[in-house]
Amino acid sequence: MAVHLITGDDESLLLAAVSDLVHRLVGEGDRSLMVDEFDDDEYDVATVVDAAQTSPFLTELRVVVARGLGRFTTDDVGPLAAYVADPLPSTELVLVAGGGRLPKALTDAVKKAGGAIVDTSPPMRAGERSGWFEDQVTAAGLRFDHHALALLASWLGEDAGRVQGILETLASAYGDSHVLKVVDVEPFLGEAGGVPPWDLTDAIDRGDTTKSLLLLHRMMRAGERHPLQVMAILHSHFTKLLTLDGSNARDESSAAAVLGIKPGFPARKALDQYRKLGNGGVVRAIGLLAQADLDLRGAKEWPDELVMEVLVARLSRLGVGARRA
Repeated sequence: MAVHLITGDDESLLLAAVSDLVHRLVGEGDRSLMVDEFDDDEYDVATVVDAAQTSPFLTELRVVVARGLGRFTTDDVGPLAAYVADPLPSTELVLVAGGGRLPKALTDAVKKAGGAIVDTSPPMRAGERSGWFEDQVTAAGLRFDHHALALLASWLGEDAGRVQGILETLASAYGDSHVLKVVDVEPFLGEAGGVPPWDLTDAIDRGDTTKSLLLLHRMMRAGERHPLQVMAILHSHFTKLLTLDGSNARDESSAAAVLGIKPGFPARKALDQYRKLGNGGVVRAIGLLAQADLDLRGAKEWPDELVMEVLVARLSRLGVGARRA
């Protein structure tokens, strides 16, 4: 394979993927003779193309690595896209995203040429995300039992970029001689990472107040989300339920039509939660969100975190109240 494109939003995961790929490509060769890297803010695409078109010297293979390609425009990457269409067989070209949005023309050129595209971003769905963490553990030469693996995935949450450092430390401490358990892994995890928005809204929907508050704190602290950002997430979630109010949606398909989305799990989940809360619960939720928004803007002399804690606790109790009613 002559062209490789590595993408992703987490810089540490990008760096690890590039490092592993270059290591495999170089193998037992002399890195100083084989590898040309471009990673500063001043290099241009023409320089990368020139390097890729240059035959290797004293080696059979040349590896050219170009980082931070997101800073270039579609016009800038034209020569690079043209090279990708007809690459030099003796050059392994490694293109790395970062520095902005990668031009679509370059991605399309790599796909058309049959290049290898690696997305380092962890999957969004919980089940797939767990598999992704399991792959990272296996690649590190470690073995976790399922409890330790679940802890790793839930604890890091959105901070998946920390997984490489944790696994390297565990490998140094334990090697690959035995299956690691929670008691082995837990001391090395550090602070809990941020969590995706749906973890919080799912906990609220379940009526799990304790879990909801824990996830709220992780979103605002480790996840560094401003309270108003969390408010926007909660407002979007409950506005969907309000949209269903009075719509007479009876099943997944009709709920999807009302919400303007494709039929599937999100539509079914929204309809189930609306039925659980009912009109009164949804209207109450919107009222709580409106009051919290005012409180964040100075209506109450409360710290922002306290406003959000009270809001999330009250929202998580709505389903309990609806069931009692």
